[in-house]
Amino acid sequence: MSVETNELIGPGDVKAKSEFNNEPKWLLDLRLDALNNTSRLELPKPDKTKIGNWNFMNFDPDLGEVSKVKSREDLRGEILELIDKDASGNSFLVQDNAQTVYQATASELAEKGVIFTDLKTAFAEHGDLVKNYLFTEAAKADENKLMAMHAAYMNGGTFVYVPEGVHVEVPLQSIFAVSKENGGLFNHVLLVAEDNSSVTYVENYTAYGKGASVANLVAEVYVGAGARVLFGSVDTLAEQTTTYVVRRGHVGRDGRLDWALGQMNDGDTVSENITYLVGDGSFADTKTVSVGTGQQRQNFTTLIQHYGKHSDGQILKHGVMTDRALGIFNGISKIEHGATKSNGEQTERILMLGERARGDANPILLIDEDDVTAGHAASVGRIDPLQMFYLMSRGIPRKEAERLVIHGFLEPVVSQLPVESVRKQMREVIERKVKR
Repeated sequence: MSVETNELIGPGDVKAKSEFNNEPKWLLDLRLDALNNTSRLELPKPDKTKIGNWNFMNFDPDLGEVSKVKSREDLRGEILELIDKDASGNSFLVQDNAQTVYQATASELAEKGVIFTDLKTAFAEHGDLVKNYLFTEAAKADENKLMAMHAAYMNGGTFVYVPEGVHVEVPLQSIFAVSKENGGLFNHVLLVAEDNSSVTYVENYTAYGKGASVANLVAEVYVGAGARVLFGSVDTLAEQTTTYVVRRGHVGRDGRLDWALGQMNDGDTVSENITYLVGDGSFADTKTVSVGTGQQRQNFTTLIQHYGKHSDGQILKHGVMTDRALGIFNGISKIEHGATKSNGEQTERILMLGERARGDANPILLIDEDDVTAGHAASVGRIDPLQMFYLMSRGIPRKEAERLVIHGFLEPVVSQLPVESVRKQMREVIERKVKR
């Protein structure tokens, strides 16, 4: 099937937008080169999911203008409820339709040399620093058609930079809201933690009103030697939004990257989470939770690729499919030649509710080195009738019993998520979805 790129956006439009935003020449060249590549590159090919007829191309490139707000209390209710109210000294950034409408940043961050800003400002004020990392090691702009489109059309996102030896004590949070009907959100997050630094970053994707028709999202995370990054997310984009989300990590010697991902979109979603353990003693832990509803089609691929000796990669994914939803969980532990003494472990479990719900868990071990350890576990099944009988025999209605079983099935993953605000949001979203 032939797939054409959105004809509403040509080289002239990309150049005009870039010049309007005063972007550096290297970025314009990157955009134009990526746009040219979209015509020759193919769509990504997630295992066991055909996306040739999914809507990735039909969207309005103009998300319109959004007014800034003067205070936190002036934010929309849908956005305000996502901000962690219990934490003091919060630093957070809010974008609505790819435009920054409010930001609160702790003063001590700037004093330590930490950069936490929107991508547009980063291009203008920290262009050389951004250039050193953007589309370099973790992700490439010419990988496939959707990545090339993303590089050409980037219109929102965040840049986080933590200097060497700096420890950010409170989480940094980005909230990305979208309401433009038939709009296209091309959001890019770039997070860099230099050697022996640490930071916790949390992001939320949410929709109000009609929401976008296409969300093409990329995050690049660079973890230096001895650094630690906790990256949490809760995605709740709308039913009519087709989402392609790529999150990549590049981890140096003795570095650690923890992913806590809540894949809770209501529309069709392709998610790719890859971590490259390039340094000796590097570590990655990926925990993912998902609930599929309606007629959703979802594909979640998690890959941890080992290059460094004594590297360790852990994957844990739990999902619940209801109604007629389909969920594909692909887990890959790949240990390259030379990555001696490395360890890769993974578990994927899917619970199906309803006769037409479908799940598929595919654990894969690719081992090119002898002196390593690796293992996997996977299960796909329906609710244990004995569990339902036990609960219902004590007067609990079937719907409520199912709700309790779902929470119990997901809780082993949710409870291990390393960020309290992510755990809280995850439980709230799970409750909303299972009560439908």
